[in-house]
Amino acid sequence: MQKEKCTAIVLAAGQGKRMGTKVQKQYLEIQGKPVLFYSLEAFQQSELIDEIILVVGENQEAYCRKEIVEKYQMTKVVKIVAGGSERYASVWNGLQEVGEGGYVFIHDGARPFVDEEILRRAYDAVKECKACVVGMPVKDTIKRADEEGFVAETPDRSCLWMVQTPQVFEIGLVKKAYRMLMEQEEIQVTDDAMVVEQMLHHKVKLVPGSYENIKIEKRFFKIIFIWRF
Repeated sequence: MQKEKCTAIVLAAGQGKRMGTKVQKQYLEIQGKPVLFYSLEAFQQSELIDEIILVVGENQEAYCRKEIVEKYQMTKVVKIVAGGSERYASVWNGLQEVGEGGYVFIHDGARPFVDEEILRRAYDAVKECKACVVGMPVKDTIKRADEEGFVAETPDRSCLWMVQTPQVFEIGLVKKAYRMLMEQEEIQVTDDAMVVEQMLHHKVKLVPGSYENIKIEKRFFKIIFIWRF
């Protein structure tokens, strides 16, 4: 069966305020290369991915083109676009650069440990379900709090997943969902799957990722890099 066209949208427009560093986390270095390099490299080397749309912060297009895309020969990057003030706006900007037909992988640039096995599992799932997200079952017990800070419920841990990226969709499906979202007066979504769920009531398949497929955070920064590399 012929492979469908696959586009990756890599999001690098976040301010990373929770990191507490002057440099945004996607530009902090691992072994002399920015975190964003490793996220892009996974898609650059993947046999599944045909092209990459890189979404960056305001006035960062020239820097990213010269210091990352050209420097490291990321030849699959076909567009570098400015993001928005919120994640959903950045995704929307990236989606507008994606052609019709095929699938789109939406991935956080600050999640550098994605690999080909994860991409392959997501591709197999999206072909069947049109919408899937990478994640892993939670290991900790989760408590839902009430308004006064007391435990209201202890959900069954076996049914809970922590969601990662990439989140992968049939292009027509996710574009339709985002067009509907952008027409809303109040927007409160935290990931792309939520957009598809709320706007189209379309089921989203959970696909095993990896416990190593983490998003860079301040408290783990030094420990993670020593352990991983």
